Amino acid sequence: MSSSGYSLRATVVDSLLTAKRPDVPPRVVLRNTAAVILPLAIGIATGHPGVGLGIGAGALDTMFSDQPGPYRQRMARLLLASLAAGLASLIGFLLGDQLIPILIATAAFGFCGGLLVVFGTDMTRVGMTSMILLVVTAASPRPLGEALGASTLIFAGGLLLTVFSVAAWPLQRYRPERHALAAVYRGLATLARQQAHDDADVPALTDAMTTLQHTLLGRHHARGRAMEAFGVLLELAERIRLELTAMAELRANATIHAMFRGDAARVLAAVADALEAGDSPRQAEHALQTLQASENALLGNGGHADGLATHIHALSGQLAAAVRNANWAGSRGELRAAAAETPLPAALRSSSARATLRANLTPHSVAFRHAVRSAVTLTVTLFVARQLQLPHGYWLPMTAAIVLRPDFAATFNFGLLRVVGTVLGLVLTTALLHVTPHEAWAHLALMAVLCMAFRYLATAHYGVAVAALTGTVVILLSFEGVNSSDAVMDRVINTALGSGIALIAYVLWPTWERGRARAALSDMLDAYANYMQALANPERRDGRREARTAARTARSNAQASLDRMRAEPATPPALLELANALFANGNRFARTAMALEALIDDHPNLPEQVEMCAFVNHVSIALHEIGAALRAQRAPERLPDLRSLQRTYAALLNMTEDRQAAGLLTRISDRLVDNVNTLAHITGRSRSKSAATV
Repeated sequence: MSSSGYSLRATVVDSLLTAKRPDVPPRVVLRNTAAVILPLAIGIATGHPGVGLGIGAGALDTMFSDQPGPYRQRMARLLLASLAAGLASLIGFLLGDQLIPILIATAAFGFCGGLLVVFGTDMTRVGMTSMILLVVTAASPRPLGEALGASTLIFAGGLLLTVFSVAAWPLQRYRPERHALAAVYRGLATLARQQAHDDADVPALTDAMTTLQHTLLGRHHARGRAMEAFGVLLELAERIRLELTAMAELRANATIHAMFRGDAARVLAAVADALEAGDSPRQAEHALQTLQASENALLGNGGHADGLATHIHALSGQLAAAVRNANWAGSRGELRAAAAETPLPAALRSSSARATLRANLTPHSVAFRHAVRSAVTLTVTLFVARQLQLPHGYWLPMTAAIVLRPDFAATFNFGLLRVVGTVLGLVLTTALLHVTPHEAWAHLALMAVLCMAFRYLATAHYGVAVAALTGTVVILLSFEGVNSSDAVMDRVINTALGSGIALIAYVLWPTWERGRARAALSDMLDAYANYMQALANPERRDGRREARTAARTARSNAQASLDRMRAEPATPPALLELANALFANGNRFARTAMALEALIDDHPNLPEQVEMCAFVNHVSIALHEIGAALRAQRAPERLPDLRSLQRTYAALLNMTEDRQAAGLLTRISDRLVDNVNTLAHITGRSRSKSAATV
């Protein structure tokens, strides 16, 4: 109990005091704020403040759907959010004065909105926006004509935000794609500068590479001819990442290694600069010439028995290709031949929406449980607010809709920060309005500042962002005649009640991550096994790319599961120890596997290739068994004797003429055996503690 209490106190302190670096570009902050403020300003100036208020409110509610990505994807996302906002507000206006119908509508929106978590963060935001607008507009019921007009204004606010978001599309068609690529190449430059790494670390650029895959190859990716160059740069980024990892794994010839990685870092950074600016990569070409001169001076035409030269030559060629293709990555790429459609790898390719929803319509699904909790919580909070006739009661269900998340940690953190931020925002706004001239334009300027602060800080510190949002909403409502100093305590009480009810709803029917962590880790091991199986078929490069992407996705899911479990109260220490150990050693295995893939690509004719494929296939079988044992909470059974197989394989390699490749394969195969045996030992060791981890 004491350790759980300490953990909870630590979580509270961490939530209140920890802030991330803001990651919202200033241009996004300005265009989102403009979409909220400009309609209101024009409405006030023309004597139609109600029209400006409706459009500004629609823009404010759909603001967080303006997320990075290709323009086509961004437009589809914002249009969907605008339609959801308009529909929800129309239903709220029409049914707000009819208790039973509005409760039914609330339950339906709560369930459907909650179920949208299966489609990711963007769709979750759409669901949350629709829930919020339903309960807020239900507080102001209107006849059909007025309801249509008001909901149309809210929809128009979303459309205005969409126009602002995609306005630069004709002028900067490929800007999002270029910036996503630049972020990865800048990350590769950072990786190249690192002379050493911790084996337990997550392989570099895991999240950035997945984001880039979605940006370049996702459902709404651009279809211009420059996509050919982007696709080449994406594949080169994967290959460069593999080579840098393989070079670090060798730990050979530290002087040459350090010098070449420094040269490579300069080339990669220059490529990133060129991509970001959309310019010709002249600096990258100069840096490449320096690298190639160093390559010839350091290595000449000879080789190095440690295999470092092979990776250096391969990396040099990949960097040259990256520089060459960076010259065509953007509007210049329109001069190239029409690009063939590049399909999204299977690991990232989603099935139909209907199939996804059908698969999650079960109480065992996290999304289904969240949907039920959302429906019940939203309905109960609206019913309580109506029955008790709470002043400004819509804040109660609105808070519950915002706070309730699919996991405990997020629900707890958002609830805590929502209450603290609301109190802080009301106090701050009251003080600011007291010293601000009582003029509409002065209040509008203050609202603009608070809106910008909210948008900029939302991902940095939610509590501070909520304080700014509360001020924005209070001033927005003041233009409708709601006194900003009225019902301050009512809003605080409703916010606290909404957060508390959301947390209680989660505790009453939880989806504790500790019950799912084993499955996430098992999926990770299975993905690694599939990756090894793909490496056992070296002629199928597309299969390797898809398997590598799937492994990266599974590793990210396991990391997220582990993070959520750490934040939950009363997580069994034995399970946390098991998860940490498996994840850390899984990262070691991933690095070794990436080194093997780089070696396969760099040596078209590896010695004893048939035996290598057989050995790698046995590694895959062993990993599948370990994953199955972990899921069933038993010790691994019938594992191949990898150590004996490796010794036999190493003996064959000792008789080959290609001593360099043979030495590399011997070293990598030895590490693979160590990695797999360690994973098997950790899984078997946890069997005796399984009773405490359920």
